[in-house]
Amino acid sequence: MFKEHYVIRATRRLSPFVEFETLGTIVLNQNEDHYEIEFVDEQGQTLSLLTVNKNDIKLLR
Repeated sequence: MFKEHYVIRATRRLSPFVEFETLGTIVLNQNEDHYEIEFVDEQGQTLSLLTVNKNDIKLLR
């Protein structure tokens, strides 16, 4: 299970703004399977705020 403030990467294209491997931070743990993620670009600017399934993200280590 992921926790709030974990840094993740998208495992697939999630929107026109969030491509495969886009970085994001978990801002809300909605339940065991769904998370609210703020995705950002290389400069740290917000691209999108999305609710995603746990299978669509991986923990950045």
